[in-house]
Order: sequence, then structure tokens, then C-alpha cells
Amino acid sequence: MKIIKTLTDAEFIQGCQDHDPLVQKAVYEFYSQKMYALCLRYVKESAAAEDVMIVGFMKVFDRIHQFKGTGSFGGWIRRIMVNECLMYLEKEKNLYKEIGLDGVLPAPVSSQPSDELAVEDLMKLIDNLPTGYRTVFNLYAIEGYSHQEIAKKLQISENTSKSQLSRARTQLQKMINLRQYAKKPNLMYA
Repeated sequence: MKIIKTLTDAEFIQGCQDHDPLVQKAVYEFYSQKMYALCLRYVKESAAAEDVMIVGFMKVFDRIHQFKGTGSFGGWIRRIMVNECLMYLEKEKNLYKEIGLDGVLPAPVSSQPSDELAVEDLMKLIDNLPTGYRTVFNLYAIEGYSHQEIAKKLQISENTSKSQLSRARTQLQKMINLRQYAKKPNLMYA
């Protein structure tokens, strides 16, 4: 067997189509870390995110014949994972759960020498959004879906997608402002 890094997408695809367990393992090992991080953006609980990812990989191997070769193999796997996450959220009936800012505590963030927000800190704040807001925000801002595509995927109206995104952005801004306010020294007692 070739080393994973020397396998091309075409060899990954052919090996999966041939149901070669060594190639399937190589595909899993090559993509699992990125796909787990993607699943974790949608499904907050790590064990559930891992379960979703595993089901997603089972679908990748089961439906490999559906890959048409347009676009990247990794992108195709990514779309399967996003769809699997959305199905999980729908099944759990949490997709449209909305809570006020009072119910959301900003995530602990690492101390930065500047006021700029690190990517890890922003991802922690996104994780604290209600599920519906977080899902639409991830699909739009991170995955690059249009509101029309989001509406179709989530079976909601485009206006609902737009309002969920707007609310997510507003809530993120409030959490960022709370974070920045908490960093400022109290000048009243200086």
C-alpha cells in the first residue's frame, strides 16, 4: 500500500469504489481531522459530532459512485458532512431554538496583546450562538452558501435565513463588545 500522502484523489476514489478497506482507512485518516472540526461547528457536543462524522464517512464510502468528479473530492466529502450535521440537528429538534443574550455566556478567550479577535476566540463565540443562528451563520459566512441555498437545505424561507444571520451577527457583536468591555480597567477607582 502506498503512503497516504502519495495517494491522489483519483486513487482515493478508485480505491473506495473498489471497496478497498486500506484505502477507505487512508481516506478517513486523511480527512477526519478537518471533518471533525466542521462537524463540531454545527454539533456542539464532541461525542455527537464524532458520531455525525462517522455516519458521514459511511455515506461517503456507500455513495462514492455518486461522485461525478466535478469539484474536489474533499469538497464533496465536506458537503456530505454538512448535510449530515443538518440532518442531526433537525432530528434533535434544536435547529430553531432561540434564546436571548441573557442565556448566553461569552466563551473564555485567550488573552491577546491587541484588541483584535483571534480566530480561535471567534470560533468559541460562534459556538455559543443558539443552534439556529449558529447553523445559518456557519452555512453563510463559513461554507459560502447563499440564502436561497440555505433556505432550500433547511426548508425555511430566504427571509428566515436572512433574519437568523442578522440575529447571529448582532449577538456575536454583543458578545465581542462584552468581551472588550470586560478587558477595560475600571477607571472610576483609579
